[in-house]
Amino acid sequence: MRTKNLLNELVNRENQDFFFTIMNHLPNPDKILRRTGKTIEAYRDLKNDPHVWSCIQSRKSGLLGLEYTIAQNNSDSIVVKFIEDIFNTLDINQIQRDILEAPLFGYQPIEVMWKQTEGQRKFLVPTGLIAKPQEWFFFDTKGNLKFKKSAVPEGIHPPPMKILNVQYEPDYLNPYGHSLLSKCYWAVTFKNGGIKFWVNFTEKYGMPIILGNYTRGASSEEIQNLADVLADMAEDSVIVSPSDINIEMKEAVRFSSISLYKELIKFCNAEISKAILSQTLTTEIEMGSLAASQTHFKIRKDVILSDIKLVEKTLNKLIQWIVELNFGNIQCPSFKLILNDSDNSQKIERDLKISQTGMIRLTKKYWMNSYGFNEDEILEL
Repeated sequence: MRTKNLLNELVNRENQDFFFTIMNHLPNPDKILRRTGKTIEAYRDLKNDPHVWSCIQSRKSGLLGLEYTIAQNNSDSIVVKFIEDIFNTLDINQIQRDILEAPLFGYQPIEVMWKQTEGQRKFLVPTGLIAKPQEWFFFDTKGNLKFKKSAVPEGIHPPPMKILNVQYEPDYLNPYGHSLLSKCYWAVTFKNGGIKFWVNFTEKYGMPIILGNYTRGASSEEIQNLADVLADMAEDSVIVSPSDINIEMKEAVRFSSISLYKELIKFCNAEISKAILSQTLTTEIEMGSLAASQTHFKIRKDVILSDIKLVEKTLNKLIQWIVELNFGNIQCPSFKLILNDSDNSQKIERDLKISQTGMIRLTKKYWMNSYGFNEDEILEL
């Protein structure tokens, strides 16, 4: 049996689409963008919706309130101190916000701005991380990120250690990742349409109808003058008329249609909440059982944990670059976000019970990795 055929990839993108193979440009397979003919900028416009913005802020705030630590991971203490000093100069809060744009758009390229320090030994350190617009980038048929340039239609590969490419649930078919805002597109569109019709409905039926009675022998000019006066009354709520002209105000007939608009908007908001937060209760407080509330908050915690992994993975890639550029291929410390004590209470209680049995001894490395302790903060008894 020949093993040569086993060592090569048999089925790939180049075999499937000749045109894109020639251009070496893999288009974004997002169905919304393809069907509407729009670019990813259309998703950025969705942030103008108050409920979308509220959900985004709610999702990000679940992570932004957490503190972080640089875990040693058996790396040299000098390297740990070096990384800590660098991270103290960076706007970690804004960097985390930028990283969390990836779930919204599917991917988020972040450019690392480096500078060389002065002194006897020169170091390369990041001075800032800048999130760049997604539409400035694309993926080639091999799934590699490239940035667009007007004079280079095939695009340019960014240099190594320059662009942190944050992707949310990418796969072989879709290196652009899965956009949560894509899932909100039609909900926001239908919601805006419902609000537009609701406003028209309110203008038409929200104001009372002003009825002016004129005598049968009135001329066309007199009738028109009366109509003009009534129109002015609708604006100013003031009218002066002769005693022989009868003016009445009748309430507009109420229709059940108003409840349809409310239900449509409520439904669309619920769909938006589910797309971004995976649940609805934390943004739409209503009467409900305690069990339902606990389920929703557990889902929210799971979303936060997912975002934590995304942020940690991205910043640990940055740490890897820093260490490699300045110290070579050695063990790297890691960036870890620390959950609140209330979130860790069950795990802490379990670990204490295990330790107290005396049958299992949790290692120093376990305490460092689980709770973010540094080696010099743990005193062995």
